[in-house]
Amino acid sequence: MANKYIDSTLLDKAIIFAVQAHHNTERRGKGFPYIVHPMEAVEIVSTITPDQELLAAAALHDTVEDTDVTVEDLRREFGDRIAELVHSESDQIGGVLFTGEGNEADTWHARKQAAIDRLASATHDAKIVAMGDKLSNMRAIYRDYMTRGDELWQIFHVTDKAAHEWHYRGLATALAELSDTFAYKEFVALIDKVFPHDTSRQAGA
Repeated sequence: MANKYIDSTLLDKAIIFAVQAHHNTERRGKGFPYIVHPMEAVEIVSTITPDQELLAAAALHDTVEDTDVTVEDLRREFGDRIAELVHSESDQIGGVLFTGEGNEADTWHARKQAAIDRLASATHDAKIVAMGDKLSNMRAIYRDYMTRGDELWQIFHVTDKAAHEWHYRGLATALAELSDTFAYKEFVALIDKVFPHDTSRQAGA
């Protein structure tokens, strides 16, 4: 039986663009090319929607935050919708993109709180793209946690496990609009495995 034809021109272009943008970059502490993470995000988003622009945004979601690509570059290449979706996924405080200057640990809580607040009020489309990113991250944390235990937190700028729990549970609350999707259910299940309910506590409490 012949495969069904799908016009994937836009997604193909976004994947090629992302591969080039992340060229020769390692996923921090993982030992494999960074592009593996955006591709996993694409796969996750594809379980929620076939929308090619959302899939393209998932492929591109870290280009503005982690490479020299700008929002305007994306707007020129892919249009307003994709550019704005990627911009909404990029690390920022008060609407200003975080450049990595200064101590990342000092700004960590403010940046994560800003991301949670931004997601809570984001569009449905933006939440779908974010789900791809956040579930991919949570899968990696779970895999590492199962092999390294609580030593895992030492590789992060913020080493307090409770702070990471606060962050991920906050993201889960912000993304609850997607609670009927398999991706969201997997996300929450992994959070509960890494941060069991009986030991959960709010960071700073």
